[in-house]
Amino acid sequence: MFPELRIKIAETFRLLNEVNLTFGFSGNISARTPEDGLFIITPSGLRKARLNPEDMIIVNIEGNIVEGIRKPSVETPMHLAIYKKRKDVKAIVHAHPVYSTVFAVTGFDINPITEEMILYTGGEVKVAEYALFGTEELARNVLKALGNRKAVLLRNHGIVACGRDLDEAVDVLFCVEREAKIIILSKLLGEPKPLPKDTVEFEKKLYEERLKS
Repeated sequence: MFPELRIKIAETFRLLNEVNLTFGFSGNISARTPEDGLFIITPSGLRKARLNPEDMIIVNIEGNIVEGIRKPSVETPMHLAIYKKRKDVKAIVHAHPVYSTVFAVTGFDINPITEEMILYTGGEVKVAEYALFGTEELARNVLKALGNRKAVLLRNHGIVACGRDLDEAVDVLFCVEREAKIIILSKLLGEPKPLPKDTVEFEKKLYEERLKS
């Protein structure tokens, strides 16, 4: 079922590995399928850069396996919680990139200092309260911190990026990691200058209009 989407997910993980946004067994990716109520998610216990299309698992909205011989990602509850809450989200990428994770472990939200950050994510990227990976508590914390935006940091863990398709979810991930890097490096020279409030408000309105379209 859904061979093209399976291939796309495998290719995406190889890309993330090549650019050092994930490594080894870490991270997970999921996507809504064209069939209502079914989702493809990556397996646990395999090196993500070596995933094959047949390694993917299809689950329903309750997390029950519909197709696949592997064990679905331990973060399946978090992915499904987002899909239940956010009908606009069609794909989710969870990774542990360095600069975003610096913010996650220090507990600082990533406040946008570039214009594209707001257009891609909807504004600030908040840090979800800590909970053990794979738990319903983590899923609840993620939903609370995510709101209507497209990215959230997991305390002492990593980042979750969402999109209307897999390409957009990856773009969001790249955008947030870039923003985190810019903020950290800019502090070597001084304090980053915030965007004007009217610019922030204008771009948030644009973002919200896109969500409705």
